[in-house]
Order: sequence, then structure tokens, then C-alpha cells
Amino acid sequence: MHYKNGREAKNGDRIVKVSSYGPPVAGILYDARADGGNDCNGRIATPTPSDPVADLKECLHADDVLAATIPDTSRPATPALDYAHVTGGGCEQFKPAPQPAS
Repeated sequence: MHYKNGREAKNGDRIVKVSSYGPPVAGILYDARADGGNDCNGRIATPTPSDPVADLKECLHADDVLAATIPDTSRPATPALDYAHVTGGGCEQFKPAPQPAS
């Protein structure tokens, strides 16, 4: 895939579309692919002043997110076991943990 001037085109490039109709459009090339003929087409994402700011220290690449194991947080975590209320004596017997005074 190449631009009108022969330079190689890659998704993520900053581009300016200058056509014989309509005003120029500046943006970021995405979804570009060759159709097997003489044409290559893509889409232009046009940034706006209200676009969110991306502090890269707070961002992940989409491929890394898709590959991550996401824990199920829909259920409460199992509380840690407290064995202080278990007594011995031949066979262990369960004794309820003391309740805090109200």
C-alpha cells in the first residue's frame, strides 16, 4: 500500500486527504488494506480538541489487554481463615470465634 507520492502507507500514520471535492481532512490512518486491485482503502480517525488525553503511564496496548487474565470480581473474595478458635484434644473441635463486644 502506498500514498499518491509513492511513500509506503501504514496503519497509524498521520495523513492528510486532499481530494478534488471537499476540504482537506487530517487524521490518523486505520483499517487500511489492499483490495487486490489497484486501489487501497482505509479510514481516517480525525482528532478533535475534546479528545481525551492519554497519559501513557495509565495505558495498555489493546493486544496486552486481550491477552490478560481478568479476575472475576463479581463475587466477594473468600475471607482469610482464622484458626485461633480451633481447639485440640484428640480430635479438633470447632468453637465459634469470640464476637466483639457491642
